[in-house]
Amino acid sequence: MKIDETDKKILEMLQSNGRITNAKLAATIGISPPAMLERVRRLESAGIIHNYTAILDREKLGLEVMAIVSVSLTAHEVESIDRFREKLLALDEVLECHMVSGEDDFILTVVLDSIKSYSDFAMKKLAVIPGIHNFKSAFVLSTIKQSSCLPVKTIEK
Repeated sequence: MKIDETDKKILEMLQSNGRITNAKLAATIGISPPAMLERVRRLESAGIIHNYTAILDREKLGLEVMAIVSVSLTAHEVESIDRFREKLLALDEVLECHMVSGEDDFILTVVLDSIKSYSDFAMKKLAVIPGIHNFKSAFVLSTIKQSSCLPVKTIEK
């Protein structure tokens, strides 16, 4: 799907405020509300807009511990990787899981309410997953930048 400059502006605004009304979005961009609705629906139908969601403050919810966990598997055939993925999908504490190149196989972002909870998670949920060779944890001390907004301005489609 071709993305024009108007689409980019729409996507930027929706990323910063998913609750903006169609009328306000249209007025800000400078097109009619029906034209705006058509564009947004087209972006949704194309799968470019995947979902609308609330961004929660994890610390205000008591989830004060964030860890970046590097995982290495013992075997790298498809079945081993699929088994690991399947087990990981069931772990609510894991916010993100990325299969990566390099020394480690996966990088996880994990959040919990305490170091004790992390220790329990690591020993009782993560370490017992079949096929894990080892894992290393790095605790986040402070977050410099965290965003779920994609850089749509840089798209050259």
